[in-house]
Amino acid sequence: MENWKRAVIAGSIGTSAILFVKGKGAAGVLAAGVGLAVLASEYPEKFEELREDLPYYVERGSRFLEMISRAGNRLAAIGESRGRELWDEITS
Repeated sequence: MENWKRAVIAGSIGTSAILFVKGKGAAGVLAAGVGLAVLASEYPEKFEELREDLPYYVERGSRFLEMISRAGNRLAAIGESRGRELWDEITS
């Protein structure tokens, strides 16, 4: 990889991180996109593989988030019932 491409990629990653920290999400995504575009131009076959595997990753991520959501709902229900029990104990 040529040095100028490395500089563009590193600069865009750094710029995007700074923009995200400052709360400018849209500009951060744009800066990260520039770096990804340069990286994709250097390794098109790897990005093609990633694009083909993307539905699998999305499906796995969705299942993971669903599992976390169910666990959170269970914990909330447990906390709510224990909170009621504690309140009933205090007020009686």
